[in-house]
Amino acid sequence: MNIEPFDAVDVIHAKRDGKSVDEAALRWMVDAYTRGYVSDAQMASFAMAVFQRGMSRDEIRVLTDAMIASGERMSFAALGKPTVDKHSTGGVGDKITLPLAPLVACFDVAVPQLSGRGLGHTGGTLDKLESIPGWRAALSNEEIFTQLQGDVGAVICAAGTGLAPADKKLYALRDVTGTVEAIPLIASSIMSKKIAEGTGALVLDVKFGSGAFMKELDRARELAQTMVALGTDSGVATTALLTDMSVPLGLAIGNANEVRESVEVLAGGGPADIRELTVALAREMLALTGKPDADVEAALDDGRAMDIWRAMIRAQDGDPDAPLPVARETHTVLAPRSGYVTRMEALPFGVAAWRLGAGRARAEDLVVHAAGVDLHAKPGDAITEGQPLFTLSADDEARFARALESVEGAWEIGDEPPSSAPLVRERITA
Repeated sequence: MNIEPFDAVDVIHAKRDGKSVDEAALRWMVDAYTRGYVSDAQMASFAMAVFQRGMSRDEIRVLTDAMIASGERMSFAALGKPTVDKHSTGGVGDKITLPLAPLVACFDVAVPQLSGRGLGHTGGTLDKLESIPGWRAALSNEEIFTQLQGDVGAVICAAGTGLAPADKKLYALRDVTGTVEAIPLIASSIMSKKIAEGTGALVLDVKFGSGAFMKELDRARELAQTMVALGTDSGVATTALLTDMSVPLGLAIGNANEVRESVEVLAGGGPADIRELTVALAREMLALTGKPDADVEAALDDGRAMDIWRAMIRAQDGDPDAPLPVARETHTVLAPRSGYVTRMEALPFGVAAWRLGAGRARAEDLVVHAAGVDLHAKPGDAITEGQPLFTLSADDEARFARALESVEGAWEIGDEPPSSAPLVRERITA
């Protein structure tokens, strides 16, 4: 019989009482939980203690490292070119990964974008791409490496189950114990997977506002600073942009419609905010790989990014020319008066898309790829009475009533255009 070197109750007591947890004890706690020796009840108590008492920078570093050590660690050192990834904390209409990965790959930089699925009102990158007929999210490590090494240079796919299994277990526990919002736990969850993924550089898109996980700018800043410190301490060049998620990004919220909008951006068009954020993140990613002067806007406009997008979709068995799903039913809301759109809150429109079938309430739920919301105007735009304001799409018209309920009071038309705030609010470095 093995004698365990520590006791979970002692670790819980230390954190509950506001003390620092010894490094060896913290590493043991993560390992013992992954092995099943530490129970869910004990880890839930520890997570609540962290939620209430916080963690020092060193404790968060140890926690993250222990979560990485619970599984495999990938390496792209043999590629012979720099690697850079981007992670977004999620928002409404956030399809930036789709045009961004092929755009950065235009400059002989490998982009391993291991992504996830949506839960609740924030859509998942993999769900969006699965709107494309034939496209495959599950790739082996060998397939990922081959795609990055060859002419494509970018891959968006599902993360393997071998990366940070401790995080997968702890994430599910946090979701049902009221400890999701603890910054040390959020930061270690995100960064353990990203560091284990093996990228050489990482740019974080940390969102704040009504449609973001972090509603307040100060909390988003704290999260960004914590994650940048974790990346830096682990030898991954890391920066973050704080971006406003008070208003939906772009005009499309859903899956297939977000793919359409992404392709518009790759064709040199698309909504101004999607293009702006794609360009800003691409510049940040390329600067971290030693290419600060890369002309990313030219690569969008001259078709190079589109060529890599098409190659990337084909490499994963998708057909970039196939028609995307279209919903059987639509419902358009018209402007009740003339004026300017003064408000359009992100979260209610994200909830509407979810209720239409674009998201899932449980991990095992299927998404309706054709479902979603298309905005025809956004804050600052002039609109005339009777003009379309937004359109709901679903395969079942019975879904419209609850979707309309969710956006009631979430938009406004006034006599004067609203003041505008910058999309990218701050840049966070180590």
